[in-house]
Amino acid sequence: MIKILKADEVPLSQILNRDIRAEEDVSRIVDEILERVRKEGDAALFEYAEKLDRAKLTALEVSDAEIAAAWEAVDPQFQKTLEMARDNIAAFHRRQLHDDFVITDQPGIVLGQRYTPIERVGVYVPGGTASYPSTVLMDVVPAKLAGVKEIVMVTPPPPDGGVKAEILAAAKVAGVDRIFKLGGAGAVAALAYGTKSVPRVDKIVGPGNIFVATAKRKVFGLVDIDMIAGPSEILVVADGGCNPAWVAADLLSQAEHDKLASAVLVTDSEPLAKAVAQELERQLALLPRREIAAASIAENGKIILTDSLAQAVEIANLIAPEHLELSVADPFALLPSVKNAGSIFLGRHVPEALGNYFAGPNHTLPTSGTARFSSPLGVDDFVKRSSFLYYSPDALEKVADRVVEFAQREGLDAHGRSVAIRFEEKGKKE
Repeated sequence: MIKILKADEVPLSQILNRDIRAEEDVSRIVDEILERVRKEGDAALFEYAEKLDRAKLTALEVSDAEIAAAWEAVDPQFQKTLEMARDNIAAFHRRQLHDDFVITDQPGIVLGQRYTPIERVGVYVPGGTASYPSTVLMDVVPAKLAGVKEIVMVTPPPPDGGVKAEILAAAKVAGVDRIFKLGGAGAVAALAYGTKSVPRVDKIVGPGNIFVATAKRKVFGLVDIDMIAGPSEILVVADGGCNPAWVAADLLSQAEHDKLASAVLVTDSEPLAKAVAQELERQLALLPRREIAAASIAENGKIILTDSLAQAVEIANLIAPEHLELSVADPFALLPSVKNAGSIFLGRHVPEALGNYFAGPNHTLPTSGTARFSSPLGVDDFVKRSSFLYYSPDALEKVADRVVEFAQREGLDAHGRSVAIRFEEKGKKE
């Protein structure tokens, strides 16, 4: 089912062509939803919940009683798992916090930089074919560490109108302030514009389907967004010493996400390549989500044969995957050569799922090759930098002529005059 290709036969241009911008009909639908929510507010949200999610809601916001009931419904063992995962994520992201700085090494001059948290953040947590309490933790914990004052979560309601208990439990553990039963482009619109029930936020984070991604793209500028996340991706660089069953399982861990997900193995071992292909067939038959995973493997899965592991890493850098596993005997030897990847998993005993749920690094990662220039979600996404400067009168006078010259060179005389005017009276007195 999966394609096995030699490195010089691989149409890398096809692998790299992962633009998820919406087709015209998706864009039109999203425009309509955004406009209706902007104009009609809650009324449009109730209508879309019934029409698109098949949920007839009596209230958009999740009540405290619903959250308490969800917590009690979750097994105590999973409650502990959520708390441990939260603590691991917090410990990792706490190291990302920045200190303000002040420079005072010149007389009469004070320069500096300070960090301030974004006031209100909206977190989108997908629903649909799967439940993602891990997304709640990954998106909320860094925001809390950054000092965000209010975190508003939205997640699609199932037909019965209740949010899955695991998601509400994760929200409780992470410290979400308010939760709304909203999904799709309508949820993005509510967060971006605000309604009677839903407060307007300053930034929207979290993954979603093509309608969510398109809506986020369209409201960017009115609010900030984290990234335009595409279908999930995994690339495994493996040597001949790997267990093919393990490699196949790792590829399927992403393929089961979405029919559009991409699972790629790059190896210098032809025997491993053939064995992994066989294992994929065997393990696919055992998966509850085998239809989704099989479509992903058939359409987007590839095994690429290379002459060396060095060449394998070169291909990985070209693809710039969301998740990169270095499943080799000495992963640390290859790590310095990796230039483009969202998150890197080192060694044969570090499957992507470990990072996805529990280890601590964030799982909200750049996709579609954007790891070439962007980074995982982190504390930096929830803070703003502001510079500040102070000059005493004497310090300004020493550089006044140079500032005026700069302004004149740019043809902006008023700029220059705003400096020169401060010393005109002094010149008259002298």
